[in-house]
Amino acid sequence: MEYKERSYRSRFSGDERRWFCVKFLESDLWIGVDKGSYSVFMEADIYGMMVELRRCMDAYLLMDPQYKAALVPYDAGPDAPDILKEMSRVSHKTGIGPMSAVAGAVAKAVADYIKSKYNVKEVIVENGGDIYAEAQNDMDIAVFAGQSPLSERVGLHIPATAFPLGICTSSGTIGPSLSLGRADAVMILCHDVLLADSYATAMANRIQTVNDLQPVIDRITNTPAILGALAVKDDRMAVCGRFELRLFR
Repeated sequence: MEYKERSYRSRFSGDERRWFCVKFLESDLWIGVDKGSYSVFMEADIYGMMVELRRCMDAYLLMDPQYKAALVPYDAGPDAPDILKEMSRVSHKTGIGPMSAVAGAVAKAVADYIKSKYNVKEVIVENGGDIYAEAQNDMDIAVFAGQSPLSERVGLHIPATAFPLGICTSSGTIGPSLSLGRADAVMILCHDVLLADSYATAMANRIQTVNDLQPVIDRITNTPAILGALAVKDDRMAVCGRFELRLFR
């Protein structure tokens, strides 16, 4: 089932940041910046940047359709946009196709654009459950796990000292993205948001039943680039890493 209402975004509302939405094709971005840095030109500016980014990406993918279809590591050609080359880079680390990092890659590209053009102190870009965050204060991030009774009831506490950070979630039961598993959610945290996005898919692919939770968490524990993780299947969860578990009402 695809959850289009994105009700989990309400948890970000009402804080000290200014939030706005930018949509183009499949990309649905929820962007937050510190209120003092917000500009009325940001939304139109970022929309134009997204149009150009997608034009470049789509033009290359038309010439190299194997890139988009690959389920294993795949190198972009020399003429590919840098964003696709970066996605290829992480695919060799996670062992799956480069498109597994596309949401995180777009989130980071937008955040980098905002930082280069506006004097922001904070920037958070959420793209379909995948987050690039640079924040000055601690954050609590709840995991969205569809029909699981644990959905938005459990999450992780992120201290300000951990940012910048990629916080990415993959699911085999919700959303349009390809998953070979049946996890309700696997949330992965890495300093590299592209790695977090691709690892989230790779680890979620390994979960079919609740019996797979612990083996996957053990595998994550032995992956140095992953700073923390939370996996949910039905009414069970498993957690590891440096971040504190949080319970929400």
